Amino acid sequence: MSKFLVAYFSAGGRTAKAAKLLAEAAGADLYEIKPAVPYTRSDLSWINKKSRSSLEMRDKACRPELSDHDAGVEKYDAIFLGFPIWWFTAPRIIRTFLESYDFSGKTVILFATSGGSNLGSIDQELQSSVPRTCTVKNGRMLNGRQKKDDLAAWVRRLHL
Repeated sequence: MSKFLVAYFSAGGRTAKAAKLLAEAAGADLYEIKPAVPYTRSDLSWINKKSRSSLEMRDKACRPELSDHDAGVEKYDAIFLGFPIWWFTAPRIIRTFLESYDFSGKTVILFATSGGSNLGSIDQELQSSVPRTCTVKNGRMLNGRQKKDDLAAWVRRLHL
């Protein structure tokens, strides 16, 4: 039987809620990806071109520092990685997370929340942040109300 981790970054709480339900449905451990410097409400203003999140997303080399390095990904066969979609992709802290651990031989399944975007080709974009022996796959959007049974069935269909 595979051992799963649900790792997530949540700026406003919606992704956290989805991650907690997914972890419960998958029988997975849960880990919150936290920035060393928490985001404020004004940091997250996508309308303000000088907000922290806007500046980070314009800089493809930006890697916001993590508050810790305690995810222990080496203990898991598969990692469900969740985040809110920012500017049609994953927040830069997701690359920081992926580049901070050895994902060799792991499977990473992405899930996200968004007001209107989908996962698009985020799996291909993030593949460059992990070793070649790691597979990054788009999973699904977890917007709105999710049902634990539906998520458990989805995880089973992945044949991890």
